Amino acid sequence: MSKENLQQKKQFFPISGRLREYLTHYKREMSLPVEYENLLQSVDSYPLMNDKNEDTLWQTMVYDQHYGKDIFEGLKRIYVLLRSGGDSKILDNLYVDRVDYCTFGNTKPFRIRIVNQYNDNHDYFYVKKADASRIYGLELEQLLSPNEINFHVDRDTLVEEHIIGVPGDDFIENYLKREDLNEVRLAKEFIKFNERCFVRLLGDMRAYNYVVEMTPDFEQNQYRVRAIDFDQQCYEGRKSFYLPQFFKNNLPVVKLCSNLINVETSHQYQREERTLIKRRFNVAPTRITRLRESMCDDRISSDEKLKRLRAELGKMHHDPRFEKCLTMGELTFLNIAVALDLHSEVPSRFLQ
Repeated sequence: MSKENLQQKKQFFPISGRLREYLTHYKREMSLPVEYENLLQSVDSYPLMNDKNEDTLWQTMVYDQHYGKDIFEGLKRIYVLLRSGGDSKILDNLYVDRVDYCTFGNTKPFRIRIVNQYNDNHDYFYVKKADASRIYGLELEQLLSPNEINFHVDRDTLVEEHIIGVPGDDFIENYLKREDLNEVRLAKEFIKFNERCFVRLLGDMRAYNYVVEMTPDFEQNQYRVRAIDFDQQCYEGRKSFYLPQFFKNNLPVVKLCSNLINVETSHQYQREERTLIKRRFNVAPTRITRLRESMCDDRISSDEKLKRLRAELGKMHHDPRFEKCLTMGELTFLNIAVALDLHSEVPSRFLQ
């Protein structure tokens, strides 16, 4: 079954004036030389195949020679902006090898392959349509997770850096049975990843929406599970949608956790992760407050989904305040505050 069949289409929500002010203040909003719509102006495309000659569901775009030259120069400048703060001295070292168009999922992103002509080393970045819930997801990842992520917005265009790691579905298929796999460390990290997603209500963490970073330690490997798709930030109405453990293609890792980690130890790892998230609140309290105020005032899901999720969270937490939430942003920050025992970090309406 294709990924397109696995994933329902998500409604797009425009960037509000308040969110735009936030992005401008924190240097996320800036003028870009290429917009999403520019990349749609191809003259042809062909399927991108993998090493096994299987269709990847990406299309490699072909552009008119003169138009493509201008587009590629602009894409190089965007890459330099993402990776080195706009240092134009390295532009001559780079060339655009491919522009691939994703034909499944919600956002239909473009993936740009950039190559250093002196050593053939390559890197990627993505050009997408800007969506408010995705941008909130990216900001929450930057502020509350252990991961750095770089992105910029220009009107309705979003550019994101590539997150390095082994795609979760590839990791499950090819790495779980390796002799050098440290199963306990992987299980611990997945439990903590599960907790990170639920606390900030990041949904749809099927195996192809996260990557696994492996870092050699002086004894054995360490692991970090990282989300790579923030499209489903507090959008859906089912509580289980925000828990990676409930997705079928994550079942092999869930079984690993169940076999190796008892309930008491699992709760310990959850508490550890909540403590780390709580500490991050103290690093940028003003920025988090501004994001919260924008998000709580924004509409980034349907009323039907909001009603279902607030009922399920209220029942789980035994907290009647959830039923009073008017937006998904209020639900998100109330869930964060309750999970982390942060009394002053609830939506401001509940402090009155």
